[in-house]
Amino acid sequence: MSHDTVRTSGAAEVLAAHSEFLLPAIMPYYEEPLVLEEGSGSWVRDADGREYLDAFGGILTTSLGHCHPRVVEAVREQAGKLGHTSTLYVTAPMVGAARRLAAMAPGALGRSFFTNSGTEAVETAIGLARAYTGRTEVIALRGAYHGRSALTTTLTAQGSWRPLSSTQAGITHAMAPYPYRCPFGQPCDERCAEALARDLEETILTTTNGRPAAFIAETIQGVNGVVVPPSGYFRRTAEVIRRYGGLLVIDEVQTSCGRTGGHWFGIEHWGVVPDIMVMAKGIAAGLPVGVTITTDEIAAGWKGKSISTFGGNPIAMAGMTAALDVMVEEDVRNLAATRGARLIAGLELLAACHAWIGEVRGMGLMVGLELIEDGPGKVPSPGRAKALLEAARQEGLLVGVGGLYDQVLRLGPNLLFSDSEVDEALERLGRACRQVD
Repeated sequence: MSHDTVRTSGAAEVLAAHSEFLLPAIMPYYEEPLVLEEGSGSWVRDADGREYLDAFGGILTTSLGHCHPRVVEAVREQAGKLGHTSTLYVTAPMVGAARRLAAMAPGALGRSFFTNSGTEAVETAIGLARAYTGRTEVIALRGAYHGRSALTTTLTAQGSWRPLSSTQAGITHAMAPYPYRCPFGQPCDERCAEALARDLEETILTTTNGRPAAFIAETIQGVNGVVVPPSGYFRRTAEVIRRYGGLLVIDEVQTSCGRTGGHWFGIEHWGVVPDIMVMAKGIAAGLPVGVTITTDEIAAGWKGKSISTFGGNPIAMAGMTAALDVMVEEDVRNLAATRGARLIAGLELLAACHAWIGEVRGMGLMVGLELIEDGPGKVPSPGRAKALLEAARQEGLLVGVGGLYDQVLRLGPNLLFSDSEVDEALERLGRACRQVD
């Protein structure tokens, strides 16, 4: 094949070029990968003209749907005015985005550093924690996912996402909550949260020098299969890490901006204010923005120079501010709560009809279905998850897959997903489940 510009006249040509020019480590979904060309609201169209209802939102990233007109207009206007400066210069769009975010964040979190992705935001957060505390060791959770750099893949605790070159010293992993498979008891409750807090303390005492810089956790583990911790978990783990002089770093890359319903940030459900918080994905409705936000005191602990060439890019900042404005005006926190409840109720009806749906779980519009094999033991069923992913595509519905064994079907539609779209997604997923049967 010649190195001519690829024309998107059909899926076959694009797929052939993808196979030739991109790293094979990039593994798209489906036996026959899907080539997307256009999107509007909750719908996308592929290179062959077929439409799909998008219930995964680019991994919970197109938080206002595809090509929201307010975001598009803000980007278009800024692109014609000033496109790039780097953080060596001050721009009104970056200051405006930071001011808007400070008004939404809990507690005294008000100092932001902008980057381009969740990976960079986590890198910045760990750097801040180490600079402020003068310590280096960090505790993360088993099952976690925090990014794709050398540091963040070491923080990640899923073997398939950890290349051999990634391991760094000074990082260890404590037991993570997993109520459906809780080793401490059923139902998983505050007693289990207490046991997990004791494990965190034991991890500090046995696998670190006893002087940790930070404990980092996702409020809901997304890649691990939408795992929601039991009540009391974050309150107790915050107490433990702070008792040992470390900071609480909360990863809200997937759970910010009202995604979990009722609050702007997932951690607010547990009444805990982190020392550092990171965001990305839905924060800018699909634009490449990562954010690390902290307090005045911790921010002042970073004494050396730092720069981000593309972080705080005026175009991305204008789009982010427009997205946050829409989120506030549309009250997406409560939309996610009510429509998430409608979605979960419908999924529980599906689970009642299919014994291989072991659990429906989640918060707001972040939902997972744990799929299991027939018989006792809650044996994970990655085969069923793969089959259901393919069947959903055949029914014109886009969903995701997660979990340590790829056994969890994930749904994360945009925060403006309507009642009728929730019902349409449930109908299409129901037909897909019958295919799998």
